[in-house]
Amino acid sequence: MTAAADPEDEAAIRAFAVAYLRREQDLDLKAFEVEFDVYFLESSLYAEGRVEETVEQLIANGHTYEADGALWLRTTAFGDDKDRVMRKSDGSYTYFVPDVAYHHNKWQRGFTRVIDEQGADHHSTVTRVRAGLQALEVGIPQGWPDYVLHQMVLVTRSGVEVKLSKRAGSYVTLRDLIDEVGRDATRYFLARARRADSQLTFDIDLARSQTNDNPVYYIQYAHARVCSVLRKAERDGQAFDHATAMANLERLDAEQEKALMNRLARYPDTVERAAEAREPHQIAQYLIDLASDFHTCYNAQKVMVDDAGLRNARLALGLAARQVISNGLALLGVSAPEEM
Repeated sequence: MTAAADPEDEAAIRAFAVAYLRREQDLDLKAFEVEFDVYFLESSLYAEGRVEETVEQLIANGHTYEADGALWLRTTAFGDDKDRVMRKSDGSYTYFVPDVAYHHNKWQRGFTRVIDEQGADHHSTVTRVRAGLQALEVGIPQGWPDYVLHQMVLVTRSGVEVKLSKRAGSYVTLRDLIDEVGRDATRYFLARARRADSQLTFDIDLARSQTNDNPVYYIQYAHARVCSVLRKAERDGQAFDHATAMANLERLDAEQEKALMNRLARYPDTVERAAEAREPHQIAQYLIDLASDFHTCYNAQKVMVDDAGLRNARLALGLAARQVISNGLALLGVSAPEEM
């Protein structure tokens, strides 16, 4: 988009600024490998009359009143600690009103399950938006939508907080982190926070390190290690044989092998719990534990032994570990390299 030459043309300047910022956001999200099918500009809710329609419906339903020159919503009728201003005395709307209009539109489009990801400073928004949606009386269930509130991320290098942004100078952007440590490390470290509402410290030195202290490296190395063993077996004329492996699985009786198999068996339950609780860090932690069990087993039990039955059984266990690691990393949007 090209801006108009007239510096007094506010509409053209505004349109250019919006288009430019949207392009920046899309490029950052592309680098993070996230794509939105649909996005809303808040201004469109005003332009299309959705905010006014929402307010009119709330008034018609009898859930508003006027006081001190402002229009109020009786949010106390829906669990809030006090009523909230919807339209200020100057005629402008408070920030939660377009949120109600947006979510009403979301409901109309058939989204019966919605999870809002927001910063912890939006905590008070939850009750207000839900109250507004209940006051619309359109069949939206109580407690809709769901919310996940995130604390701010502290970025450090050598134990000291850093400011990486060349564009803003005062904060670190997602693109800054990707440029600094790569997409895989950025995605994993952001997902591994114990809870969304807990403080996350993003250690750049750790995220960039190529050592076992780096959880991303440690997990990916386990995957690459299995691939390396399989390549060696192929080169040595000892390629994996499925039938032989299945006939000898009972020979995997070492403590390290049992621990690894037990860990692998817990993967489906871990994914289910993480999904129900909306806690991806459970998968991130599981992968660390799985990689640890794999490396321990690999170091304790030699894979490429002369005994074909035992060799193939151990290769099968390695293949199972590789598959689960690949699946888990895919859920986090992290790659599973075959060589490192």
